Amino acid sequence: MSMKKLVVLTGAGISAESGLKTFRDSDGLWEGYDVTEVATPGAWRRNPQLVLDFYNMRRKNVAEAEPNTAHRVLAELEKEFDVQIITQNIDDLHERAGSTNVLHLHGEIFKMRSETDESLVYDIRGDIKFGDTAGDGAQLRPHIVWFEEPVPMIETAARITRTADIFVVVGTSLAVYPAAGLVNYAPWECPKYIVDKKVPYTSSLQNLVAIEKPATEGVEELRRLLK
Repeated sequence: MSMKKLVVLTGAGISAESGLKTFRDSDGLWEGYDVTEVATPGAWRRNPQLVLDFYNMRRKNVAEAEPNTAHRVLAELEKEFDVQIITQNIDDLHERAGSTNVLHLHGEIFKMRSETDESLVYDIRGDIKFGDTAGDGAQLRPHIVWFEEPVPMIETAARITRTADIFVVVGTSLAVYPAAGLVNYAPWECPKYIVDKKVPYTSSLQNLVAIEKPATEGVEELRRLLK
């Protein structure tokens, strides 16, 4: 008998418990920066050095962070379900926890790409420096989907969501589009779970169980409910 398909959309709330700050903290800043200064194409045009410095520091932060219980439990669920993680996060904590099917909607901090050719992508563990170039001679930039940029993986994510037998949302306010719209692609009849410290208003969803807890506690409860 084939395993049920468990599709999990994760957001900043799951990584926050590993010590990674989110730009949706109460002051609207990300590590003290206005997102328009470090996470938009305009910011890159105005001050590429600042943007590189910002993401070089994020890369160090992620390298020092460790997966938490929520990441590990989602990885362990692969023993019982066909699990597909769709994450809005740019860190690699799902992979380090052991998840084997992870789709990154908003890019990956440990990758960089040509600023002119999105297909020229390279791994990076240290710093990207101004003057570092891709194979086409263009400046290298973080392989991150910035605000105001299209989200290339969203159609793949929507296709995956349509195949869900169970759909779970963990640690996201469902406020960042187009990712937030994925919940509407989950089959009408499939069970849906939302795990968040403050579960957003989602009256239009059928078969919804809200688990209003931090990700680490909430995913443990989710595991019990899925038994």
